[in-house]
Amino acid sequence: MKATTILMLAAVQTGWVWSEAVARTKPTVKPRILISTDIGGTDPDDNQSMAHFLMYSDEFDTEGIVSSPSYGTGSKEEILRMIDIYEQDLPRLRLHAPGLASPDSLRAVTKQGRRGAAPLCGYQTATEGSDWIVRCARRRDVRPLYILVWGGLDDVAQALHDAPDIATKIRIYWIGGPNKKWSVNSYVYIVENFPDLWIIENNVSYRAFISDGKNPDHYNCGFYNYAVNGAGNLGRDFGRYLEGRPKMGDTPSLLYMMDGDPANPEKESWGGRFERCTHSPRTVFHRAATPQDTVQNYAIIEFHVSGPQLADSMIGRPCITLDIAKQRWSGYYMGDGDYMVRYSTYTLGTLPYTITSEIKGFPKQQGAVTIKNEWPERKSNTDYAVGAQWYTDIAAPAMFHSYIQGGKTILKWRDEVMDDWAKRWNWIK
Repeated sequence: MKATTILMLAAVQTGWVWSEAVARTKPTVKPRILISTDIGGTDPDDNQSMAHFLMYSDEFDTEGIVSSPSYGTGSKEEILRMIDIYEQDLPRLRLHAPGLASPDSLRAVTKQGRRGAAPLCGYQTATEGSDWIVRCARRRDVRPLYILVWGGLDDVAQALHDAPDIATKIRIYWIGGPNKKWSVNSYVYIVENFPDLWIIENNVSYRAFISDGKNPDHYNCGFYNYAVNGAGNLGRDFGRYLEGRPKMGDTPSLLYMMDGDPANPEKESWGGRFERCTHSPRTVFHRAATPQDTVQNYAIIEFHVSGPQLADSMIGRPCITLDIAKQRWSGYYMGDGDYMVRYSTYTLGTLPYTITSEIKGFPKQQGAVTIKNEWPERKSNTDYAVGAQWYTDIAAPAMFHSYIQGGKTILKWRDEVMDDWAKRWNWIK
């Protein structure tokens, strides 16, 4: 959000004319942030968001960049590669923003998190990344640590498990949606054990920031040619992803920290506006679901199947497979002949599924479930109750952009954001 003032100041003696002096409503205190990113996975938009972060790193006290799980091969090395590229363009950038972070300071706080999703309990063993989260959260500072999660919650869940005391010292802005299904076990661990956590669960409104692939203007598909092409090493690297079309689905978490009052999610900011959530939907099936069974989008779904009794040593081990929406997910033996698989989706409509196992005597289950575009909406006695600091996308129909719940709270600032970034790209040229 910018407070735009048009100043027409003409000094006849000098011939100077100032026009359109623009001031953004920045936070009054530079925020402490830690980024948890699945950069290097199958979706290159993290690389685009990382370029944005690096070019605005003067606006944050960056305490960590953690490589967290992704559906792919995300790694600490990919973060370091992006920092190397940034270093090459830094002399030109610093002519305009001398406070930009030094490459060595960023390398020093870049850590490797978990590789692959957490098991059923939602955590496993500490990682370099989860230990770093704990260390940063425990620092003596009156400012909270904002953790911006671009991928799975696995390292955050591990940190909370290992150091529950940090729950009151951190604030999370999570790009959820598809990332929920990749880290469904860690999400369940957090919502069950830390319902009073301060968290923005952005499941869908972030999508309003993604460029319109059919719009050729310089805010969308034309942005690369308008602002990025010819802008140094970062510009060349940006052109490698999605043919230069800005996707940047994780960038709203950064924008939220750059504008407005990060302590109040209910106020407007470049990164969206959110409302308090009373529950996180959870639907449990102890039978085969049918197309008449409707579930809220982004909800946790548990499919249970009765099968052969196994030894207690098998409890919590992956042993069944859910096939749904052209993807496969592992499920677990829960004891007493009960098998369970968790799932979350952002795919709308009726989804047929099958649950199978190589265990002798396991009954193959076939069914279908219908996903409705509503969140969190109706309540059930199987939902997870959350506290007063759990925020999510605004549900009011007036705030929808197309099918995107809460999308207008981000879309309204998008042109201003892109204009502001274009200026920084121009510094490199």
